[in-house]
Amino acid sequence: MQNTSSPSFAAGDRYPRAVLFDLLTALLDSWSVWNAAAGSEPAGRTWRAEYLRLTYGCGAYVPYEELVRQAAANVGLPASAPQALEDQWDGLPVWSGARELLQALKPHCKLAVVTNCSRDLGERAAQRLGIAWDAVITSEEAGFYKPDPRPYQLALQRLEVNAADAAFVAGSGYDMFGTASVGLRTYWHNRVGLARPQGAPLADIESPTLESALPWLRTFQA
Repeated sequence: MQNTSSPSFAAGDRYPRAVLFDLLTALLDSWSVWNAAAGSEPAGRTWRAEYLRLTYGCGAYVPYEELVRQAAANVGLPASAPQALEDQWDGLPVWSGARELLQALKPHCKLAVVTNCSRDLGERAAQRLGIAWDAVITSEEAGFYKPDPRPYQLALQRLEVNAADAAFVAGSGYDMFGTASVGLRTYWHNRVGLARPQGAPLADIESPTLESALPWLRTFQA
């Protein structure tokens, strides 16, 4: 659900005007759900890698569920794997510290999701955080998958905030290609220790937890 109310900006605040979040890796532990649906962590990682290859290769939006099914078939997983992933979707685990970070930011910043999935699955996943989002932008709505700049730009447009006044919390190193092209400073919540993609710009901060995000955002405009 989207919320159109404006946050408070007290004198002396140095928060950005808005914080945009990757959803399925920065805030939610979609890794464990993919692994469970695939039957093991190695199978889940292989499936997810193939899905990402298809996603970043297509650019313009192709139905998310179609890409998930195609990736499963490409790596030899049965059709039951994508169905299991969807069946577990409404139980996506929340990373530790995610809800606390959002609650701390809510009085100071507009909050938005920018996620690579369908509108339906994005809305359902965003509800797991228990926050009134100011915008939930999916690749289906934007018409393109990240790291194409258009999903990030649509979120900024919806929030009526310039890129220089906003921050992004990423879960994937590929987001840095998109955020750099738009001009968004980025915190990479690299929970599972992914390698930075070749050629990807550096994040302002890379951390395996969200603990450093609030101090960084609190002094964002220092």
